[in-house]
Amino acid sequence: MRQEIVQTDLTVVGGGLAGVCAAIAAARLGRTVALVQNRPVLGGNSSSEVRVWVCGATAHGTQRYARETGIMGELFLENQFRNIDGNPYLWDLTLLEAVRAEPNIRLFLNTDVHEAEADGDEQDRTIRSATGWMMGSERRIRFESLIYLDCTGDGLIGFLAGAKHRIGREARSEFGESWAPEVPDDITLGSTLLFYTKDAGRPVRFVPPSFAIDVAKTTIPERRIIRSGDNGCAYWWIEWGGELDTVHDNERIRDELWAVIYGIWDYIKNSGKFDADRMTLEWVGSIPGKREYRRFVGDYVLNQNDILEQRPFDDRVAFGGWSIDLHPPQGVYATESGSKHLYSDGVYHIPFRSLYSVNVNNLLMAGRDISATHVAFGTTRVMATCAVMGEAAGTGAALCAIKGVTPRELHREHLRELQQTLLRQDASIIGIRGDDPDDQARRASVSASGTLRRLAAESSDEVYPLSSNIGFIVPVDPKLDGVELLVDAAEDAELQVEAWSTGRMENYVPARLVHSASAFVQGGLRQWIALPLVWTPDDAQNAFIVVKANDRLSVHLSHRPLTGVLTFKDGGEPSVPASLEEKRVDQPLVRWRAHPFERKTVCFRLAGETDAFLPSKATDGYHRPYGGPHLWASEADPAAAPQWLELIWPEPVPVGSVHVTFNDDVNEDLINLHHHRTPFEAIPELVKDYRVEAWQDGGWTTVAERRDNRKRKLVHVLDARIETKRLRIVVEATNGCPRAEIVEVRVYG
Repeated sequence: MRQEIVQTDLTVVGGGLAGVCAAIAAARLGRTVALVQNRPVLGGNSSSEVRVWVCGATAHGTQRYARETGIMGELFLENQFRNIDGNPYLWDLTLLEAVRAEPNIRLFLNTDVHEAEADGDEQDRTIRSATGWMMGSERRIRFESLIYLDCTGDGLIGFLAGAKHRIGREARSEFGESWAPEVPDDITLGSTLLFYTKDAGRPVRFVPPSFAIDVAKTTIPERRIIRSGDNGCAYWWIEWGGELDTVHDNERIRDELWAVIYGIWDYIKNSGKFDADRMTLEWVGSIPGKREYRRFVGDYVLNQNDILEQRPFDDRVAFGGWSIDLHPPQGVYATESGSKHLYSDGVYHIPFRSLYSVNVNNLLMAGRDISATHVAFGTTRVMATCAVMGEAAGTGAALCAIKGVTPRELHREHLRELQQTLLRQDASIIGIRGDDPDDQARRASVSASGTLRRLAAESSDEVYPLSSNIGFIVPVDPKLDGVELLVDAAEDAELQVEAWSTGRMENYVPARLVHSASAFVQGGLRQWIALPLVWTPDDAQNAFIVVKANDRLSVHLSHRPLTGVLTFKDGGEPSVPASLEEKRVDQPLVRWRAHPFERKTVCFRLAGETDAFLPSKATDGYHRPYGGPHLWASEADPAAAPQWLELIWPEPVPVGSVHVTFNDDVNEDLINLHHHRTPFEAIPELVKDYRVEAWQDGGWTTVAERRDNRKRKLVHVLDARIETKRLRIVVEATNGCPRAEIVEVRVYG
């Protein structure tokens, strides 16, 4: 066989989304990376081989303003443009091209790493190499690096190197977790196979294989939802193996899942209960999508209480928002609900100490094998969250290689640099302000062609009866000084409203009542009703305004979304039956549902002017919503006349690169596959055409420009460094928004 040695700064083992984002993050910081994947495609469970859709902090719209930015955000936006209908092969291509775009990455597909050389004692080990076999090429490859990242999901590399780990469920008493069992055990979440169907346009026969189960003799038809025409995402509950060893029993688990899938299809095709005569199987998975196996022990073990309390770790480097989502170990044969969910009231935080090994001093991990309890893992395991942890771990690994330190030393001595590096790269660390001393924009005064100061949605597109409470979020900056609502009244009635704080800057639920008001409404249509709702908080933040139910009243809705404003319905039937998903409907996040009002806004006017969209917001250090939108918004539409944001310095400053971040509406829930379809290829709020101008020799000179933009963050490296006292971003067109919106501008010499 052919023997090879590959030497790089970092070796990332595992080409799922955690590994892809880790490798890209490190490569962009100038480190050489070997990315090693044991399959022919990237993406892990999201790839065309398994076809699990990428879930993340948005929890499919349950969490607000929660979509990931950074590398995962780039992948979402690119896939949305190239693959709006969710073709799994085009998703593979999106990932492959993102990796190939980085010259510092050497990609090794079909390479199964099965050996790791490490030395040292049990408490202090160092990985010297990892060795794999490239299938189909007869190449045995030894990977030698300073730092290793285990993004394998199953935790194989760390295990081979002697990293401390756990499998199964901790006892309730160990971390005080209410969802943990009284006694520890080795039970895990099971694995899943998916299948696709299609209408063949003519009658199609199905003869089941001999191993297909008879689902009519099981509880499956009673406890789960089976419908003709459903496929893929609708059958996530075809799960089994939680009471087995999901790695060593992988073949047995696959065989049982095949038996279940073909049994379900036999039931659909041949029971006579479904209109499925023309339906045929298009694809059946052959690689079980594993949910859980080893979880490494880091310097901190993330637990249930950290999630629900949204603990703001000083060393937070990533975030999540998916529910704690646990499934019965019996899987498809369980008589209980297919899953149970417990949400935090907003996004939660993930510490860097959970991303490196407690006893292997050059090992970081990202994905479902991080340092977390089984219960906390129930939320961190989803792939977009794995991806943002991958970016954090890859960034940390790159800094370790640059500085010649261990991850623990990086945490102890260079934590601020790690966090600021992540923020500069547009990774999201919720609630930490960007404060890069090299950023010239921090020292500039900021002005604009015009700014949105009057916050209102006045154009009515729909009338909505107040049969239940509705709510809407507005930024209060600096104060709430009254609100008007556009109302229809079938007869004389009283309109009642309340203002609530959201409790935390990253939350969008009513937490504490701060004021209430009411007004008499005469019978009639399209009346603007003023309500003396007032609040002056100590710091700028959001208000959750509740409009109380009244069967005699209706409000008007605008179909023109307004940045910083969200609308909600109180209660209603859950979108998924309780037999599949068991949720606590009393939780504010579950109770207040935004789904009926996606990209719609209640018609309202705020009294007075708002400071929420001032030009200075583009340099305030926050690059995503946090107690307010944190962006500049123009008053006028750039389609009518170009709108600009200008930085001004008292003395000329050197400019070598300009970083511009545009609003990509992180409240919009994007997806990689066919779970749902978002109707636009580019986010409407994104700036489409713009130019960067510098003031030179008494006039404006274009130093960079972009047309047909669909990206959130762009870095313009100038052909030659210049010096200037004035720099501006001139927006000529957006992808549909009637305002120019810029989240952040950074300037580096």
